[in-house]
Amino acid sequence: MARTRVLALDFVGTLAGHGPAPHGRFVAGVLQGLPGAAIPADFPARFDAVTGRPGEPGRPRGVRTLFPVRLGRAAQDCGAVVPDLRLATEAVFAALPDAEVDPRAAAAVRELRASGLSLVLAANTDRPEPVRRGTLQDAGIAHCFDALVLSSTLGVRKPDRRFYAEVARVAGCPAGDILFVGDNARTDALGPRAYGMSAVLVRPGPRPEALPPDIATIPHIGELVRHLNQCGHESS
Repeated sequence: MARTRVLALDFVGTLAGHGPAPHGRFVAGVLQGLPGAAIPADFPARFDAVTGRPGEPGRPRGVRTLFPVRLGRAAQDCGAVVPDLRLATEAVFAALPDAEVDPRAAAAVRELRASGLSLVLAANTDRPEPVRRGTLQDAGIAHCFDALVLSSTLGVRKPDRRFYAEVARVAGCPAGDILFVGDNARTDALGPRAYGMSAVLVRPGPRPEALPPDIATIPHIGELVRHLNQCGHESS
C-alpha cells in the first residue's frame, strides 16, 4: 500500500447516522421568527416541492443544489421575503439536530489521529460549518481534524473534482498521499480514485461488483486501523 499521510473522512454513513432533514413546515416556523421575514401559508409546500425537484439540465445525477439556493427558489416561487439566505440557513440548522457520531467511530478517529495521521473531514452536507464543528466537539473528536471540507461552505459537492482539489489543498500534500474513506462508492471511492487518491469503502454488506480491485472495503470505520496495519501502512 502506498504511504498515506492524510485521511479524508466522510461523515454521514461513515462516522455518524443520518440526521433529520428540514421539511417545509419546520423551515417556515424558523423563518417566521427572523426579523424582516414574511412567510406565506404556501411556503412549506413550495419548499418541499423544490427540495424534491429533479436536478437541473446539465447537473450531474445525484448532485443536490445547495440549501440556500433551494431556500431562495422556494421563497421566490411563493413570494416569501427572506432578507438574508445565509443567516436563514444558519438559523434553520441551528434549530435542527445534527446526526450523532457513533461512539465506536469516534474511538477509531482518536486512534487514527494518535497514529500520526492528519485527518480532514470531507462531507457533502447542508449544515453550516459551525453546526458540524459543534457535532464533532460534542463527540470529543473536533481536535482530531486539521480541516473541514464541507459542500455547504465550498459551494460544490462530491463527486465534483473541485471538492477533491480542496481536500488536497487543505491537506497540503499530493493526492496520492491521501486515503479517502466513506460509505458511498461513487462519491467516496470512485471520485477520489479518479482524482488520484486511494480509497477505502465503508460497507457492511456485499462488495459492489463494479468496484475496482484496488479499492478495499471494510464493514465499519472501526476496522480501519487494523486494515491499515494489515496493508503495511506507514504514517508520517
